[in-house]
Amino acid sequence: MPHPVLGVPSDSHGNPAAITPDPPQALPELCAQVHQRLEAFLRAEPATERLRQVQEQSRLSLKVLEEALERYGLDELSLSYNGGKDCLVLLILYLSALHSHATKTPPTTTNPSHPPPPRLPQALQSVYIISPHPFREVDDFVNTSLRTYHLALARYAKPMKEAFAAYLADQPSVKAIFVGTRRTDPHGAALKYFDPTDRGWPPFMRIHPVIDWHYAEIWAFIRELGIPYCGLYDMGYTSLGGTTDTHPNPALKGDPGGGGVVEEGGYRPAYELVEDGEERLGRDW
Repeated sequence: MPHPVLGVPSDSHGNPAAITPDPPQALPELCAQVHQRLEAFLRAEPATERLRQVQEQSRLSLKVLEEALERYGLDELSLSYNGGKDCLVLLILYLSALHSHATKTPPTTTNPSHPPPPRLPQALQSVYIISPHPFREVDDFVNTSLRTYHLALARYAKPMKEAFAAYLADQPSVKAIFVGTRRTDPHGAALKYFDPTDRGWPPFMRIHPVIDWHYAEIWAFIRELGIPYCGLYDMGYTSLGGTTDTHPNPALKGDPGGGGVVEEGGYRPAYELVEDGEERLGRDW
């Protein structure tokens, strides 16, 4: 059974129960707890080849996050967060990287080669670009994330380009934004870990720590660490947009194995999908 990452109990199937942060942890304690759990996962002997791949992907992503924290101050960094599975994995990795960065041994006063590590803020800068037709379940999960993970979340119900322009106008210190895009996403094939925005877009550095993760690896990470996620994924949704363009994934309809448990509405949960190419079969484009 997975060990919960935030002290959240799991049911008999290993699925995390709902978060009830009472009282909520301060950000430094939260980062330390996430870091401890993630490090335990990375040190463990993987039970499957997929978990070994997830360990390797996690290490690579942590290196990207650490490089970002070396390049930019915390006031210059933000996180694009919409409650989806990919940015959720990114957020957990970011919390762990923040703990490592903030607890580095400071240089000696006689020979300082770097400035001392930063103190963590009370909340993390983040931006939520709201779908024109949002799911109530997504908004509810984002609100839960805001409280649990200490997100200073700015919300914009605008097209993406206009939303980022408005956000940067409101937060002029932000120079770089973490994005949970993966290689198999639309327009993700040619992206690098660090990519400036294209001409015509508001200027900032897009940082893609989970760009090379596969769909099944995202879910293996979430379930192995016991991370609570949006309930729509248990109803067969695999890629979350808005209510007018998102449906349960037809590849998860019914029980192909015979004798398995079919989730509410006749669809199996998102984590049972394996192929990257089937992730968006429930989206209208």
